[in-house]
Order: sequence, then structure tokens, then C-alpha cells
Amino acid sequence: MPAPTSQDARLEYTPQIAAATADAWERVRHVIPEIEWPAHAPYVEAIRRLKRARNAVLLVHNYQTPEIFHGVADFRGDSLGLAREGAATDADVIVLCGVHFMAETAKILSPEKTVLIPDLEAGCSLAASLSAADVRLLKQRYPGVPVVTYVNTSAEVKAESDVCCTSANAVQVVESMGSDRVIFLPDEYLGRHVATQTDVELVLWHGHCEVHERFTAADLEAYRAQFPGIEIIAHPECPPDVLATADFVGSTSGMIRHVGERRPERVVMVTECSMSDNVAVEYPDVEFVRPCNLCPHMKRITLPKILRSLERLEHPVEVAPDVAARARRALERMLEIG
Repeated sequence: MPAPTSQDARLEYTPQIAAATADAWERVRHVIPEIEWPAHAPYVEAIRRLKRARNAVLLVHNYQTPEIFHGVADFRGDSLGLAREGAATDADVIVLCGVHFMAETAKILSPEKTVLIPDLEAGCSLAASLSAADVRLLKQRYPGVPVVTYVNTSAEVKAESDVCCTSANAVQVVESMGSDRVIFLPDEYLGRHVATQTDVELVLWHGHCEVHERFTAADLEAYRAQFPGIEIIAHPECPPDVLATADFVGSTSGMIRHVGERRPERVVMVTECSMSDNVAVEYPDVEFVRPCNLCPHMKRITLPKILRSLERLEHPVEVAPDVAARARRALERMLEIG
């Protein structure tokens, strides 16, 4: 039987659909209202069937909503984790449930595969803050200084870089350059955080994430006043005063690991809101206070759009071969470092 299409009456919620998606419902039932599941379940079942038919995998970022993250993902994680899984998979089709630079990264590392993004408008304010021309000008201003760029950048920017990094391995990558000065792009706040952990001088750019830059130290103090004893963990893309106030600072994978190891009674994750829902599924004994700053770009990815992407093989992501070859070197060097 062919997989149902997004306009098909078979997308109605039936006992058969309920049974086929019962595993997903059991995982998300305490983070998704029961009244919403009948709207999600038919898409979850249809996407699962069409994935098998297409020999496709879904790479799902930690900031996606729980029905996507726990319902249809084959691989879940942060930018570094998804980059590794995309390079390792033997699937014919990769659907990147994240933002555009992540899909470009998957295509660069797997040029022979079809890489799709369900919504072409799923961008990133941080990636948009820096162009390849900007990087070339910085290299002219600081001749011979190596360039480390955060993976939250376009393929053209990666192509101008010596190596990429993520928030999880930024310090390690910077120190691997063997230079007393490094151009670190584009996230200013991440760069300031890295600078506190290394003697390498960093030349920074004024790029910010529109989600993380909205948090303030006053927000965190308000949480402490309202919830005495709460543990506050923050992503390093947040402003310095936020990081100074937090109890723990780490990448998305580091934050998840911290919760698993510490099992705090109550925690606030100072990052994109959906991540708290996704981690709460794994640790139901921990109370999560949710600071609901949402990424409007991540939220462009929905179950109906994922299904349509698989049905129509849209939207394919392409990277010019010369750009891809240079960007691949920067990404592969990052993966070699760890």
C-alpha cells in the first residue's frame, strides 16, 4: 500500500494509527497534551512508512518539537552530532530537521546523497550575521591568523575558514591551531566564553543568536527568587552576564549530559524552549522550568512539512562544488579534532 499523502483522508486518526504510534505516545505523553496527539499521530505513522520506502533518515536537532524529536527522528543531537551521523549514514536520502546551514553541512559531508530541508526559510540569525566577503576582509586585516568558524555559518563562510567548531569543542579547536591569535567567528558571546578558557587571543565578530541573546542575568535571578534551590544551566551563546550567573555552561549535548549526571530536583535550561521538553522525556523525575524563548526558524519545521518533503523530495539542498570542497576540508578537520 502506498504511503498516505498529506492531503489524503487516510491521515485521520484511527485505532490502527494509535497502535502504530503507541511507542512515540508513551515517550511524549507527559510533555504533549493528550488532545494534541490525534493531530500528530497520523503524520508520525505516515512519515515512518515513507522513510522506509525512500531509504531515508531524519536528522533532528535538539530544538525541534517533541512530536518530531521523539516521533520520527532516526538521529537526534546537536550540530556536531548531526554532522557526524549525516556523514556516516548509508541512506539514500537525508531529511535535515533543523536549519539551512545544518542541511548544507550534511550535503557537504555526503555529496552523493539527496539532502532535503522541509522549509527553505528555516534560516539562522547567527549564520546571517557573517558573509564570505566579511571573512576575506578579516583575513586581509590579520594576515596569517588562522580562522575558526562556528558551524552555525553558511557553506561560503566555512569555505573561507581553516577549521570549523561547535560549542562543544570550540576550546579544543582553537588551541589545536597552534597560534597565539585566532580569528573566531561569528558568535561574539561564544567567543568571549572560549576566551575565558584559553590563553589564545581571539579576534571576535559581533554575531549573536536571536534566541540566546534575549536572556538576561535578571531573568536568571528571578528564577532563583521564585524557585529556591533551582539549578540553572546555560548555553554559551548567551550573554556573558547570563553565563556568569548560571551554575553550569555547556553545549546542548553538554547540558543534556549534565542533567543526566546530576539529576537536579528542579532545573532551568537557558536555551531554546523545545529542548527542555525533549530532555524532560528522558528524565521525568526532574522538574523543568521552561524559559520559553522559541527559535522561529526551527519552528518552521513541522510534521506536515516533513511528510511533504519526503513525498515530493523537496527541498533539495545543493552546494557549489568548489565551495563544498573547501568547506569540507574545514569540517573534516573539525571532525578529526573531535
